[in-house]
Amino acid sequence: MKFSLLVSTIVGASAFAPSKTGSPNTALSESKADLEALAAKLNPTVKFYDPLSLADQDFWAKGNEATIGWLRQSEIKHGRIAMFAFVGYCVQSNFVFPWPETLAGAAHPSVDLSPEAQWDAVPLGAKWQIFAVISMLEVWDECGGGGQVPHYTKGRQPGKYPSFKPFADAVHPVLDLYDPAGFSKKMSDEKKESRLRAEINNGRLAMLGIFGFLSADAVAGSVPALKDIAIPYNGNPMVPFEGQFSYFNF
Repeated sequence: MKFSLLVSTIVGASAFAPSKTGSPNTALSESKADLEALAAKLNPTVKFYDPLSLADQDFWAKGNEATIGWLRQSEIKHGRIAMFAFVGYCVQSNFVFPWPETLAGAAHPSVDLSPEAQWDAVPLGAKWQIFAVISMLEVWDECGGGGQVPHYTKGRQPGKYPSFKPFADAVHPVLDLYDPAGFSKKMSDEKKESRLRAEINNGRLAMLGIFGFLSADAVAGSVPALKDIAIPYNGNPMVPFEGQFSYFNF
């Protein structure tokens, strides 16, 4: 059943990837009115919903447009991570790599374990490698790919991840995260906009989906729709190094 959920998710997978990188453009700052217009396109029934009035705030005294840029980037980024997590949960519940996980020959955690328990069983060194890569990707995003695009609070299109081309030219060949083969070059602006809206909606759904799985595994019966497939888990999915590492040990 979890695998069937995975298949249904892959239908919209073309919207999962970051937006294509282009030339710097500092005229993309958005206002609350822009958010209201976008919300009506994303969900004509709910439309604009901001009970905490976040769109009226001025975070870090950077201005309202910078705040909205931060909020938009944050939602898109969290949506993408949630889509990865949802698909990963479905895959890990049914399949693990057949080759050894470590140089010592240890196998990958069994599918008999819940995905959360599988993560807990991953060696500490492997987790640090994963977090190191994530950190490098975050730094590249925050610095605008070495200054090739503005910061997302200063006019960059929300969700647009910088190209790796400067790094590839100067340091080591590496493919861009989005469309490395350039298949989207001839895509119309209308289709691009439609896919960006689909990505936001898919991300919102994935955030609900992955937390539905986590809740169902942690609290029996908390998600009735998943009660027959939930795998009990007694750990804490919000503690990625549980039992292995803690800042408080220093």
